[in-house]
Amino acid sequence: MQIRRRALGPGDRVSRDGLTVTSRPLTVLEAAVRGPDGAALLDRALQQRHVTYPQLQTAHQRMQGARGATRAGVLLRAAAIGAESVGERRVLALLEDAGITGWVLGHRIGDWRLDVAFVRARVALEFDGWAWHVDPARFVDDRRKGNDLVGAGWTLLRFTWQDLENRPAVVVAQIRRALQDRPETGQIRRDSVSFPPPRP
Repeated sequence: MQIRRRALGPGDRVSRDGLTVTSRPLTVLEAAVRGPDGAALLDRALQQRHVTYPQLQTAHQRMQGARGATRAGVLLRAAAIGAESVGERRVLALLEDAGITGWVLGHRIGDWRLDVAFVRARVALEFDGWAWHVDPARFVDDRRKGNDLVGAGWTLLRFTWQDLENRPAVVVAQIRRALQDRPETGQIRRDSVSFPPPRP
């Protein structure tokens, strides 16, 4: 057990069952700073709506000068781009490093939110994390979303964490290929499509 002492203002304290504890936003920031995978913890707290980004910002402003404040700022800046997961941020970093522009984060089509969309070319990128898809309802929704997109004339590319970490050049090449095959009209240039030879 580690004991730390720090003066906390009223905005960083709450009462739970008669016990004074740190507020949820401060607790999330402190745990993210000290945990082995702080970015993932922060992502999960935001995805599951345990906290909001403005709440985290406010808690961070109040912790200035405290131990961990610098690291918390780094984590918050990474989350500020609007990506909802570490995987989405990794996709965006690959796009930036490759000089690929023209994307929109969190584009909505009907009821669906796309991780990354090249709207004019109708190319969508989705990051499939394992934790997200252990929920059968989410898995089914993602299949329906994919079918709806394809039916509306979109090209959908799905990537896993293993793709992003172990095959980044392949991911970038697939994105470039999809964008080249989809001019701004959304029509596929048939002469540019080729398929690998069938396996024996």
